Amino acid sequence: MANLSLLQQDIEKKIEETKQKFKNEYVQESDKYDSRDVDRLQKDDALVEAYLTWRQYSVDDALKMIDDSFLWRKEFGLNDLTESSIPKWMFETGAVFLHGYDKEGNKLFWFKVKLHTKDAKTIMDKKKYVAFWLERYAKREPGMPLTVVFDMADSGISNIDMDFVKYIINCFKVYYPKFLSKMIIVDMPWIMNAAWKIVKTWLGPEAISKLKFASKNEIQTFIDPEYLPLHMGGMDPFKYSYPPLPDDDFQTPTCENGPIVSEDDNESKEGESEGKELESSFSSEVAESLSSLKLDDNDKGDCRTKGARKPLTTFKGPLLNVSPAEELSFGTKESERKCLIILDNVSKNQVAFKVRTTAPEKYRVKPSNSSCEPGASVDIVVSLHGGYQASLQDRFLVMAAEMEQNAGAGSPELAQFWKDVPKTKIMDHRYTTINLLHKYSPSLN
Repeated sequence: MANLSLLQQDIEKKIEETKQKFKNEYVQESDKYDSRDVDRLQKDDALVEAYLTWRQYSVDDALKMIDDSFLWRKEFGLNDLTESSIPKWMFETGAVFLHGYDKEGNKLFWFKVKLHTKDAKTIMDKKKYVAFWLERYAKREPGMPLTVVFDMADSGISNIDMDFVKYIINCFKVYYPKFLSKMIIVDMPWIMNAAWKIVKTWLGPEAISKLKFASKNEIQTFIDPEYLPLHMGGMDPFKYSYPPLPDDDFQTPTCENGPIVSEDDNESKEGESEGKELESSFSSEVAESLSSLKLDDNDKGDCRTKGARKPLTTFKGPLLNVSPAEELSFGTKESERKCLIILDNVSKNQVAFKVRTTAPEKYRVKPSNSSCEPGASVDIVVSLHGGYQASLQDRFLVMAAEMEQNAGAGSPELAQFWKDVPKTKIMDHRYTTINLLHKYSPSLN
């Protein structure tokens, strides 16, 4: 742990050096950048670290990247870019949109290549259109990467605009550091091989490994059928339409209290026996991809916390104080494979809670669905299954809602409670996951 602490100190020094150099050497003209971007850089260490990481912790290289990025953001007016800034017909085409997740939990950013045509008159609007989607997602899911999918079905040479493709690559290479999980080219016609060889030269060493080519038969290596369109052999019935803008979490039909799932009818029966799965969906405002965990009804507030990493920070919510505040940290040592989440009920009534994750196959959570009495605390142990490692894409969500007096807290009662509770009454708290091995491994020389 001493070495990890030393490395973290070195990272913090690099962050501070970058901020100071940018302020002293780049921010000379008052109107060179949007002042909101400059202010954010000085306050947001995570943003600075993202630039540093993408440039292998070279301060000078990171500064050049920040300069290019901020100049672009001002040119395109990113901080003021809204839906009304983009011509309506561009949204109506459905050529670009966010929908679904890959197998690692990364949001999918779709490009329907057949719907693109080269046109010098509209190229700037197209670029702003892509920037709109990226900025919208960046604000909703800060720090979470995207997987870009180029759907090449029924496309040809007339649909390839190399200037536009280069712009898309620069968005991830320069403007949005650490934003790209992977770029998948699906079902590319052989006639376009030469064009994509050029594209590979634009990516640079830090991104070239992220470029993947896949046929219809191979795409399921990266994306499950539930998020693939029918023409790719998937089962996703989604059809893009506008207006309105599709919500980022709209895969499942929704009702007033959240997604409708067939498992709901059987949930109370399933919850009666230990180890049965909970329903796999919940409020669409949170995230439909957060999957179900295993429930241990006998574990209410009575988890075996031995060996779990104890939290040091606390988020103070209206119903529950939740510790830790932001991150769950995992490593490779046995002592680093468990984390403790502590819930303190600060309300005057009993509070129901449940925990969800995007990677249920990797984690065991005990208890994952229970309740907490007024003034009481519940210890929740999150542990990694053997053979699995934590990923930066793994996410957790704690949901809580106040119950009526004398409400039952058994599995059937809780199942019915979560069906009936209005989503406006639900408190939710999200966690990102940190792999200690990855976080402290970069070379800082």
